[in-house]
Amino acid sequence: MYLKRISIIGFKNIQESNLELSKGINCFIGHNGVGKTNYLDAVYYLSFCKSSNCSIDSQIIRHDSDFCVIDGCYENESGEEENIYCGMKRGVKKRFRRNKKDYKRLSEHIGLIPLIMVSPSDTSLIEGVSEERRRIMDIVISQTDATYLASLNRYSKALQQRNALLKQEDEPDSALLDIWEEQMAVEGERIFAKRNAFIESLIPEFQDFYTFISQGKERVSLRYVSHCQRGPLLDVIKRDRFKDRAVGYSLHGVHRDDLEMLLDGYPMRREGSQGQNKTFVIALKLAQFKYLTENGSATKPILLLDDIFDKLDADRVEQIVKLVSGDSFGQIFLTDTNRDHLDKILSSSDASYKIYPVEAGGVIAGEMTTNE
Repeated sequence: MYLKRISIIGFKNIQESNLELSKGINCFIGHNGVGKTNYLDAVYYLSFCKSSNCSIDSQIIRHDSDFCVIDGCYENESGEEENIYCGMKRGVKKRFRRNKKDYKRLSEHIGLIPLIMVSPSDTSLIEGVSEERRRIMDIVISQTDATYLASLNRYSKALQQRNALLKQEDEPDSALLDIWEEQMAVEGERIFAKRNAFIESLIPEFQDFYTFISQGKERVSLRYVSHCQRGPLLDVIKRDRFKDRAVGYSLHGVHRDDLEMLLDGYPMRREGSQGQNKTFVIALKLAQFKYLTENGSATKPILLLDDIFDKLDADRVEQIVKLVSGDSFGQIFLTDTNRDHLDKILSSSDASYKIYPVEAGGVIAGEMTTNE
């Protein structure tokens, strides 16, 4: 499936934009701060019902507007069109529609349009808290397995209920604690099993991508760490109930899982340079792309590449260009400030493309370049 057309009104700094898109490579080029990334985020929103970099929906509405609209027309492998619409007014719940029919639950939409985004903020996967690393696992698995998202939601509800009991001034009802702990354990072990299988299948692909980009200069690996590895999760949770009561929240469970990132056997966050860190997350995201291609729907995911060449030496840029310009990828959206990078990609690819110069939140009319 690929995105044929997109209409955007009042989204972030985009006042109004209507674009006919390339089935191949779509390039948004311009200076920093003009709004290139916002076009990619609009595409991301149509896949995940949320922004890639803003957790509060009302903040995506343009400052001088009372509403925003993102309307995308896709074409699937059978040549049939799919229309995805999102509309939001200030103070009103957002609406998502597929072919003019409202979703009852937004979770029903996840996975319909598989997508992988690589952005500068991805370095938080290495430098940030474990929540970021769990999130990257959850985003990919949820696109291939609807039951996984349901397990996450049930686990989260049980965790919230248990934590509420732990925070009570009076001694909590032990029978109620038992109920929520059992739910956490059942759903948690399902989540662990799927995360573990995902990481095991991801590692060799990730290492191959990293080796190709770095030309074999370093060795990298991933190590999944979970309380489920200590034994039955229910036993692990119950074992420290007294300690949990003292701190007022649950210290054990899959909500504390982590993904260790290693460079030559040592923690990436301590050993990696800026270029190595960037190579690491790009290789990780490309491995996720391949996972979705092989385990998701019959369509290739859309690939969003936001300013990925910054902080990389010329050799690594060249290797990445070789990868993304190959036949393994489908529709690509990318941003950059450097036209040289763009020309390298386009000259080495037979794919069709369109170039959109961006200035002050809009594509400059009459200056689009195309090779369709």
